[in-house]
Amino acid sequence: MGLSVQMRAVMFILVLVPAHHPTAGGGHDPLLVLDGYKDDGIQLKCFSERLFSEVQLLWTDDRGDNVTGTPLTTDTTTGNTSSSIILKPGSGNSMSCKIVDKLLKTSTESSVVIADVFFPATSPWLAAFVVILLLNVLLVIAAIYKLRKNNKTTTSEQNAQKEIQKEIDELNDELEKVQNELEFRRAHSNAVNITLDEDCKHPCLVIEDKNKVKSSTQEEIPPKAVVVATEGFSEEKHYWEVEVADKSEWELGVVCEEIRNTLRSNTINTFPKGNLLSLRFSQGEYSLTGGNGVRNYKPCNMVGVFLDQELHKLSFFDVEEKCLLVSLSVEFSGKLYPFFSPGSDGKWLVVSPVHT
Repeated sequence: MGLSVQMRAVMFILVLVPAHHPTAGGGHDPLLVLDGYKDDGIQLKCFSERLFSEVQLLWTDDRGDNVTGTPLTTDTTTGNTSSSIILKPGSGNSMSCKIVDKLLKTSTESSVVIADVFFPATSPWLAAFVVILLLNVLLVIAAIYKLRKNNKTTTSEQNAQKEIQKEIDELNDELEKVQNELEFRRAHSNAVNITLDEDCKHPCLVIEDKNKVKSSTQEEIPPKAVVVATEGFSEEKHYWEVEVADKSEWELGVVCEEIRNTLRSNTINTFPKGNLLSLRFSQGEYSLTGGNGVRNYKPCNMVGVFLDQELHKLSFFDVEEKCLLVSLSVEFSGKLYPFFSPGSDGKWLVVSPVHT
């Protein structure tokens, strides 16, 4: 309640103050004054011009019951007698002040009625607002806690998923490694001896001990300066190994019998056209027949070659890593002969005996 409410209350009281009820004889009506808000109520003061010893002051509520006010006091300046009382919400809206003259045996009375709107009261909406505010604060705190917990849970779950995925990848790598090694050992179990055919080689190549070959010149030589093996295979499975060590270039594979026979009778030192399959290494990269690139494996020291005539497949292995480099489909039939091209780096390419 502000100043405007107080002014409205004063105006309201001033209108009602003249309503008095003398019970006998004459005398001045008591003056009933609104003294302001106090202790959650409205303080009323009742004044009488009579001396303290001459009068008795009584307060009565709207039911006519006597109500105890403050003890009578006398103003030393004016000599007026006064008493006060606090009218609180719910205790009734009206109050009467009655002055009884002890000498004249008379009484005068003034009353006031105050509407509920003038009482200082806490709005019922304020309590609801406070409750709602507290609930909202609790909800915000709970939401923050939940978000933090969820973030921690999400982070933990993500870390757990990453760990699981890492383990799965490691297991897959290990499984692939085991599968490659198993495939390598199956191929390795079909080892055969290979010898180089002196009568089926390019003139610029040098053969030694029937299992070593290199170029006789450091100059550029034809890309298909090859030597073919004595042995040929038309069925079953066959495996052999070739040591390439630190050679910068080489080519290994198989050729059909027609090419092999042409090479034996070739007098112009050119490589005939025909069916062949090969893996070539040059300038640090692997490539297949026709120049198609393959997976970027590191250079290897020993290459295993596996010819499976039953499945019509030619495979190349890194012997030291026991892993597959690449496989090719054999799309032509007949007897196939291993061939070897050492390149022009002048280093030996060696057909090694397979140790089982």
